[in-house]
Amino acid sequence: MPFPIRTCVVCEEEFELKPDKPGFANRCPECSMPEESDETPKGKMDADERKSVAEANEARRSAMRNLLYRKDS
Repeated sequence: MPFPIRTCVVCEEEFELKPDKPGFANRCPECSMPEESDETPKGKMDADERKSVAEANEARRSAMRNLLYRKDS
């Protein structure tokens, strides 16, 4: 059984839609390749940034705990 022929929406070339093809079903394999420039690498945090993030997370957790488990009196 032949594979269905599709037209790429980006480059408008025809390609065979094969099973387990990575990417989008309406793009050819060349246009489906992820661009490396889109991903921004996350920078490493120093000790002060880690501490501030941890404190913010703890404040969020305590606020949620107070909202969920406070007694209505």
